Amino acid sequence: MSTAIHSAFASGSAEPLVQRAWWGYLLWMAAAALLGFAIAEICAGLLHLPRSIYLIPYVALVSLFLYAFLRWSGLSLTELFSHNWGWGVMGAVLVGAFLVSNIFSQPASARATGLPLAFDLLWSGVVYGLIDALLLSVLPVLATWQAFSILGWTNHWPGKIAVGAIAFIASLLVTVCYHLGYPEYRAQGGVFGPSVGNGVMTLGYLLTNNPITAIFSHIVMHIAGVLRGSATVIQLPPHY
Repeated sequence: MSTAIHSAFASGSAEPLVQRAWWGYLLWMAAAALLGFAIAEICAGLLHLPRSIYLIPYVALVSLFLYAFLRWSGLSLTELFSHNWGWGVMGAVLVGAFLVSNIFSQPASARATGLPLAFDLLWSGVVYGLIDALLLSVLPVLATWQAFSILGWTNHWPGKIAVGAIAFIASLLVTVCYHLGYPEYRAQGGVFGPSVGNGVMTLGYLLTNNPITAIFSHIVMHIAGVLRGSATVIQLPPHY
C-alpha cells in the first residue's frame, strides 16, 4: 500500500500525523470493537428490536463515532477516495460478484414489494451496508496504517506488508467483536462466516488501496440480501 493515501490530511501535509500518539489510533480501534459489540448486545440481544428499528441507534451512534474519528485524525476524504479510485471500483466489482454469489446460494425468503421494498433497499441495503463497511473495514485499516506510519514502519516495503497484515487482523477483531454481540452468531454458526466475508472485503481494500472496494462491495452484498430475502440471509442481522 502507498503511505501517501493513509497520510492524507486536510492540511495537505503529514504534520498532524506526527502530533498524534501512535497508540491513540489503536484506542480508536478498540473503541470501535466495543461500540459494535455493545450496540448489537443491547439493541438485538436484550431489546430484540426489529431490524428496521435496530438500525436507527446503530446508524446514529456509529455515524457519530466515525465523524469524531474523522475530526480527530484530520483525514482528507477527497484524497482518500480519489487515490487509486479506478482500482477501487474494479475491486468493488470483483469482490461484490463473489459476495452476491454467496448470497444467492442461501435459501430465499419472502421480500417486500413496491415502496416497502424501495425503503428496505435504501435502509437495510445502502445505509446498513455503508455503516458496516466503514466500521468493520475502513476504520480499522486507516487507524492501523496511521499508527504504524508514525512509528516509521511504512517507510519500506517489508514494513508496509507487515502493517497490511496487522490491519487485516485488526479488521477481523472488530468484525468478531461486533458479531459476537448478536445472539444468533453466538448460538448458531458462530462468527466464521462473517469473518470470511468481511475479510475478503478488507483484503480487497488493502490490495486496491481505496476504500471504495470495501464500501461498495458491502453495500452490494446487503442489497442482494434484501432481494434474496432478509429473513433467511445471514448477512442481515438481527434475526429472531
